[in-house]
Amino acid sequence: MAELTVGEVAKRTGVSISALHFYERRGLIRSERTSSNHRVYPRNVIRRVTVIQIAQRAGLSLAEIASALDPLPNDRAISVGDWARVSTRWRDDLSARIALLTSLRDDLTGCIGCGCLSVDECPLANADDKLSKLGSGPHLLGHTAGQRRDQK
Repeated sequence: MAELTVGEVAKRTGVSISALHFYERRGLIRSERTSSNHRVYPRNVIRRVTVIQIAQRAGLSLAEIASALDPLPNDRAISVGDWARVSTRWRDDLSARIALLTSLRDDLTGCIGCGCLSVDECPLANADDKLSKLGSGPHLLGHTAGQRRDQK
């Protein structure tokens, strides 16, 4: 059989039927309708759903995932070359997220431990709102504590 029902796709991927319908509404996957108006999916949708799951676990938004998958063909499985192009798009973003989360984890441990009683040593402190000239947003996160103290 060349096509799978929504239930078969759900069983093969471990994704709920409602999630598959949601992915379809968001344009991440596509189905066809049978003469009896039932959804059927090509077998290659299994690989596409797997890529979506991996990307979501990595913290990518559905919009980011859709943007990366849009140029890929729907009439065949995602190839090694397709995956190389998609993963290259995500690599730099994921590296930046890892660095940010690592820095945040390391800096917050110190803040939680001291209860922020030492503003002079706090890597997240912004005495006299010196960072306002940089505009809105978190400017201290993603740098080491030593770099932040030097920037003040």
